Amino acid sequence: MNFLEKITGSDMTKEMKGFEERAKALPAEYQTAWKEIQSNLWLHGDFTGRNLMPILDNALELLEVSSADGQSVEEVLGDDIKGFSAALVGDEGAKTYRDKWRDQLNKNVARKLGGLK
Repeated sequence: MNFLEKITGSDMTKEMKGFEERAKALPAEYQTAWKEIQSNLWLHGDFTGRNLMPILDNALELLEVSSADGQSVEEVLGDDIKGFSAALVGDEGAKTYRDKWRDQLNKNVARKLGGLK
């Protein structure tokens, strides 16, 4: 990856297109699970989402292998795809970017209000 690709994010665009092509080969229930995993994982990404690329790749590979083995989505992921996604990024209590922004806003407001006393 060169500097221009990193700045523009074109490397990630290519990688995401590759993920989508791979996901199209999955059965319908696996494609639905893939979309749900993606939507849950993006909440835990950094500013660019670059930190999620290896996690997305591994999650998709899990779905591909499980599908080839004839397992159902429920056997592989269980009933809680959101919890599965949170476990992929580190732990069940992983904070989303919204949580981080909320914490920062609360700290800033508390600091400003504390200065008014």
